[in-house]
Amino acid sequence: MFTLLSADDLYLFNQGTHYRLHDKLGAHVVRAGDAGVNGPAPVDGTYFAVWAPNASRVSVIGDWNSWQADATPLSARESSGIWEGLVPGVSAGTRYKYRITTAAGVGLEKADPVAAYAELAPATASVVWNGSHEWRDAAWMQTRAAANSRAAAMSIYEVHLGSWRRKPDGTWMGYRELGHALAEHCTNLGFTHVELMPVMEHPFYGSWGYQVTGYFAPTARYGRPEDLMDLVDTLHQRNIGVILDWVPAHFPTDAHGLGEFDGTHLYEHADPRRGFHRDWTSFIFNFARHEVQSFLMSSAIAWLDRFHADGLRVDGVASMLYRDYSRGPGEWVPDVDGSNHDRDAIAFLQQLNRAVYAAFPDTQMIAEESTAWGGVSRPPEVGGLGFGLKWDLGWMHDTLDYLKRDPIHRRHHHDRLTFRALYHETENFVLPLSHDEVVHGKGALVAKFPGDDWQKLATLRLLLGYQWTLPGKKLLFMGGELGVWREWNHDDSLDWELGRWPAHSGIARWLGDLNKAYRAYPALHRKDCEPGGFAWTVADDAGTSVLAYLRRGEAGDPPILVACNFTPVPRHDYVLDVPHAGRWVELLNSDAALYGGSNLGNQGGVVAHGGRIAITMPPLGCVVFRGDGP
Repeated sequence: MFTLLSADDLYLFNQGTHYRLHDKLGAHVVRAGDAGVNGPAPVDGTYFAVWAPNASRVSVIGDWNSWQADATPLSARESSGIWEGLVPGVSAGTRYKYRITTAAGVGLEKADPVAAYAELAPATASVVWNGSHEWRDAAWMQTRAAANSRAAAMSIYEVHLGSWRRKPDGTWMGYRELGHALAEHCTNLGFTHVELMPVMEHPFYGSWGYQVTGYFAPTARYGRPEDLMDLVDTLHQRNIGVILDWVPAHFPTDAHGLGEFDGTHLYEHADPRRGFHRDWTSFIFNFARHEVQSFLMSSAIAWLDRFHADGLRVDGVASMLYRDYSRGPGEWVPDVDGSNHDRDAIAFLQQLNRAVYAAFPDTQMIAEESTAWGGVSRPPEVGGLGFGLKWDLGWMHDTLDYLKRDPIHRRHHHDRLTFRALYHETENFVLPLSHDEVVHGKGALVAKFPGDDWQKLATLRLLLGYQWTLPGKKLLFMGGELGVWREWNHDDSLDWELGRWPAHSGIARWLGDLNKAYRAYPALHRKDCEPGGFAWTVADDAGTSVLAYLRRGEAGDPPILVACNFTPVPRHDYVLDVPHAGRWVELLNSDAALYGGSNLGNQGGVVAHGGRIAITMPPLGCVVFRGDGP
């Protein structure tokens, strides 16, 4: 019998160390004479393989057999739990599902867990795919290690494809069209990377992609798999990296999905205290099961391999680490040591990061982890989880909480800003202003701030200047560059017309100049994740709500001085200590007229005398100086 599964494949799969199931399971078009494990294929057709160890019978149903339950049976492969078979005449583009008969005789119709493509939601069938893409990003792929380095400038534009920009009639743009538009926009603004909210197939559009049913299939809403490849390729050719959101923490309960796949709790824990997430009404993966480990790690590898992704942002890590995450007393099961930690999930994440960095050492694994768990971005060898970077959600929440307050009250909450300096060297951080802060009644970013429209926009410029000059990589959700007034709506496009107004185009211009400086001056990025790259100049002036700090690179890199005034009151002749005499050039001023400000500044720079400079700090402003020395 023709098969793609060798004895080694079965062993690795059952041991939890098969990282390329997408090459073996699912649907694979074969031609007569194509080599299989047991010899060449006898006819043209499609080879199907699916894991369903507790099924009494498995068939493939689809267009070719009029979806008849038992017309195309598969054969069980030894004791592996895998059912397989070559179906003659089935070609690319054919819709199919698995008809699984449980041990109790109940028939289930399931989409293929390893399908490379699926039909457009709300339809739920898988689709045989045999497409290809001629990659043109060799130059990027050969040099991307430097772009993804912890020492590199990394500014990330977070995007939800369905609502970033739509066609004039309100329908979605396709992957290819989006790729060209995104490349142009990000090049103009100077972003180094794009992060796509999940593009894996998901039945409910309103989940924004975080309720995944197709762990190997791009959503058909915007095109075919090769169209997503073209999007990535287009961005790479403009030297823009692509990070994909990936969701291994949980999956939806839709009948065609992974839940109770063969009539048993196969992918999920049977005990709802471990296997069901009430907040998201979704199932939680059983990370202790070896085959589930192989499935998830193969999914991660597939996106980096097939689609040339430059990294994965792993969603919901905190929910994986803690057994009592969002659960009350009696609603969770302690680990074997009696703690609330989940050793299975911890071991899985460590194994995941080892596997990814072994196969793709020039990519980045990024954790969305919202607690004070230690060592998220430290190697497993020293007890860490092994991620390359971690979102600093504490910084985001503290900073926005501070900026929501009337400036007259900010002096009483100064520690919201200074607290980060106590921990910023403990992890390799990304500073995010993400989609989570502009939905569910939280309002748009600029709308959070007090004051009139001028003050709100000035505060947004100040926030961006503060974010871009602190240690850590940068992430901004789409719309922040426009200063949009409306809360994000996944059913609508961004308010692009705001770009015609100087006050809003000034935000984009400011962000572009921040990105340019961030990339140009090593002191602003080289030690984003290393000790010695940050030092306070003024941390304790709560009375005037002023902060000032130095950023440093390696020896010979000019130091950068940043001063932020978090009140609408100008500060004249504000004295700052500096490390050397000579001229300090004013590189950036968020209050410049070309950004929409009042144009109060320092006339290009100041000269240090006796180790001090006296500067003008504009209202709700951020000013950035480069120390040129004597």
